[in-house]
This record gives sequence, C-alpha cells and structure tokens, in this order.
Amino acid sequence: MEKVYKKPESLNDTPFGYCPGCMHSTISKLVAQVIDEMGLREKAVCVLPVGCGTLGCHTWNLDMICSAHGRAPAVATGVKRCKPDSFVFTYQGDGDLASIGLSEIMCAANRGENFSTIFVNNSIYGMTGGQYSPTTPRGDYGTTAPYGNFDRSFDIAGLAYGAGASYAARGSAYHVQQTISLIQEGIRHQGFSIIDVASVCPTYYGRKNHKGSAVDMMKWQKENAVTQEQANKMTPDELRGKLIIGLLHQVQYPEFTYEYEKLIHRLAKEREANE
Repeated sequence: MEKVYKKPESLNDTPFGYCPGCMHSTISKLVAQVIDEMGLREKAVCVLPVGCGTLGCHTWNLDMICSAHGRAPAVATGVKRCKPDSFVFTYQGDGDLASIGLSEIMCAANRGENFSTIFVNNSIYGMTGGQYSPTTPRGDYGTTAPYGNFDRSFDIAGLAYGAGASYAARGSAYHVQQTISLIQEGIRHQGFSIIDVASVCPTYYGRKNHKGSAVDMMKWQKENAVTQEQANKMTPDELRGKLIIGLLHQVQYPEFTYEYEKLIHRLAKEREANE
C-alpha cells in the first residue's frame, strides 16, 4: 500500500501537551513539516520563549534553546552571529513577543537580522491564566479585563514592518496550506521575516468571550479571513472584525549578518595594510 503521509522527522513521539483544541499543536506540526520539506532539520536552531510555546522543547526533534521571557529574538541574534550558516527561528506567542518582548522583536526587525519568527497569536495569555494581552481585541474579556479590554490591540506584523522588517505575512491555523507557503517563503527570505499565525485559545479566550468550541473558533477564521487584495477594496466598516491574511510586505534590504561580516573583513584588511 502506498504511504500518503508520515509524521515529520522534526517531531518526536512525545504527545503534545497543549489544551484540547489549542492550535499550538497544529502550528507546531506545520513548522516541523516545513523544516523537513526544506531539508533544514540538521542545521535548525529554534529559540523558544516563556509561554505555551515552550512546550515545543518536548515535541520538536531539533536543536532548541529556551530563552527568558520575551528575549527569544536577542538569543536568536546571538546564535546567528556565532553560527551564520544555521537556520535560526523563534517560536513565540503574543503574551511573550507583543508585551515584554516587544522591544526585542522590533529591534531585530530594524537591524534586519537573518532569522525567522513564527508568531502564534491567540489574543490571550494562555499559560498564566487568561490575562488579556496586547493583541486582545478592544472590548474583549480576560481575567485581568473583567469589564472588557480598553486598549486597542497591536498589529504586530504591521509594527514589525514599520520597524524595518523586510518580510511580514499573516496566516491562520485554519488556512493550513497558505500558512505553510508563507512560512516557507519567510524562511527563504534573506533578512528578518515574521509570520503572524492567527491561532485560537478555547480554554481561556474562547470561554471568557463566549466564542464556543475550538471548532466554532476555527469556523470564524474560515468565514472572516480576507486577502490583502480583498481588503484593499473594502471600506473600513466592511473590514471591521475581519482577519487579513497572506503576504503583507516584502522587500530586500542588506542582511545584517552579511554586512557585519563584510565590515570585519574590511577592517582586517586595513589592519594588515597598516602593520
């Protein structure tokens, strides 16, 4: 019988430890699949945060480093400096990246660091008890926003683009094939890339905001996602509550590690000439 599917080698046999319906498991599997298909497992280094994504250290079959809360981009920068030929990526949630780690991700985008960030955005602090996060929609509830969130939610992909990211995209846990393609293209891109993946947290965000089951929350993604091209033709009222997915921004800037190496070689030659 022809084999039509096998578990990615970049996943080990440990069952996922996420809550039922959490899309971290799906997104983790997609990342492992992409790494296998692109032949990157032997040179991959994943930098994990503090948060639900930390559980990846039990399920991924590749080199990993667990960083302090929000500091994954800083650690990834150091790894890429020391091992420029490796494939380095961070895997972070909104409670980590968009809050305590916001300066790290924006500075990495600004410098054009040559690593990729998979940003799993479920609009809530999942591991620590359902507190509202910087990406919780205005008016929605969390354990620390019992009367609704007054803050406007951050558009992390847009902020990263404004800071200088040369590749910014948004996928969703429902639109699997598109998300795979966006991650692949982000990895191929020379320079900093961020892939914002809309996820769901039925345990905290779903219950607090009466979103129904995980299936209901995935159905919402299916029915409310629009492409950038579609969004450009819609009015602000029509766009309200929609999820814009696809490639959001891509340009080519000088890649930091390459430019840094050029500087080192130039200074070395100047030193030799002066000796």
